[in-house]
Amino acid sequence: MFRNVRFYALDGEWPESEETLSGNLEKAAFEPCGPFTERSSGWVPVDADTSDLLARRVNGADLFRLRSQSRVLPHAVINEELEARIGEYRERMQEPPPPREKRRLKAEARDELLPKAMLKSDRIWGYFDTKEKVVGIDAAQESGAERFLRRLQAANERVNLQPLQYKKPFDELLTKVFLGGAPGRFAVGRECRMQDAADSGSTVRWSNFDLSDRSIRDHVAHGMRLTHLEIVYDNIMRFVMSDTGVITKLRFLGMDDDSEDHTDPLARLDAEFVVITGTLRNLLGDLGKLLGR
Repeated sequence: MFRNVRFYALDGEWPESEETLSGNLEKAAFEPCGPFTERSSGWVPVDADTSDLLARRVNGADLFRLRSQSRVLPHAVINEELEARIGEYRERMQEPPPPREKRRLKAEARDELLPKAMLKSDRIWGYFDTKEKVVGIDAAQESGAERFLRRLQAANERVNLQPLQYKKPFDELLTKVFLGGAPGRFAVGRECRMQDAADSGSTVRWSNFDLSDRSIRDHVAHGMRLTHLEIVYDNIMRFVMSDTGVITKLRFLGMDDDSEDHTDPLARLDAEFVVITGTLRNLLGDLGKLLGR
């Protein structure tokens, strides 16, 4: 379900029930792209096979999902069509088109090609923890998270969300975990990325290495700073955390085991959601103690 998490703190009022939240999300529900629309984003049912509700509350957390649809129209296709039109213009007028006419030809080519372009969709999970008052968004890229937030706030006028802030920087936590000075729930994984403090363009990355090796740790002692570190949390969850607090490559140990037969997809979804939100809630609690909120 979730492979990345960006956390945002709530400033405002959150709907009291999943029905109220679903009703609010209906205001910004998904609609497919029209012929001349490049992108459309909106909310879709969490599980369309069982319910039309756009939110589902389980174990004190609300789950919801954004679908974005876009038309795939590569610049190379537009440029090829533009070249043909410029050629026709030269042949007809016996001169190259001026800049203003060239811009018009390009816009004309784009408008004619857009309705014929292929459609593709992507979906982003999100959740709200009613205890921590935090929204988590499954977006590796900031642009995806911003699109998610815009649609969420469009559907909930009383909701204002800002990136979750702590008193101490995240790189302080990364360094503690890396050097073995963090609480027992935090263990170093096998991946990290470092940056030269004096030269931001100078970086080094290790993947699938024993990070306790002294030759690797010495880089921190010699002036390199951690920008990304894989962390194993509470022997349950493995992820890479950046120095801005963004979580990527999230994986729950043992969750991919299909030995148990789940005949009900919704029950499986609920079970995964309970494990994910419960563990992330504990993580947020520990981060608050270590970094200060």
